[in-house]
Amino acid sequence: VQLQAFGGGLVQAGGSLRLSCKASRTILSTFIGVDWGWYRQAPGKQRELVASFTNNGRMNYADSVKGRFTISKDNTKKTVYLQMNSLKPEDTAVYYCNARRDGDYYYNWGQGTLVTVSS
Repeated sequence: VQLQAFGGGLVQAGGSLRLSCKASRTILSTFIGVDWGWYRQAPGKQRELVASFTNNGRMNYADSVKGRFTISKDNTKKTVYLQMNSLKPEDTAVYYCNARRDGDYYYNWGQGTLVTVSS
């Protein structure tokens, strides 16, 4: 398994979750050198990028999650996190992590982790 995403679950609206994505088999220089992203796919919708952490330290967010989600990473653990606060029912989706280098996705898409927000 190249990437392990976990931390999803069922939470009430207004609650919080922290997702983790571990790239344990990736060499450190690669982990640091790629642009990391958290994506989500809701039923019947296309996968969308919700947060990214570029290799030069810039963080970007989709408008729908700005101010509520925070992406971070720990190079020593080769893990990327997504802190999700003030969750809304519309945040319900399968969340995936992946990385991009030179415009291409670096990893195969894994199973993701399901986040369900109840109203």
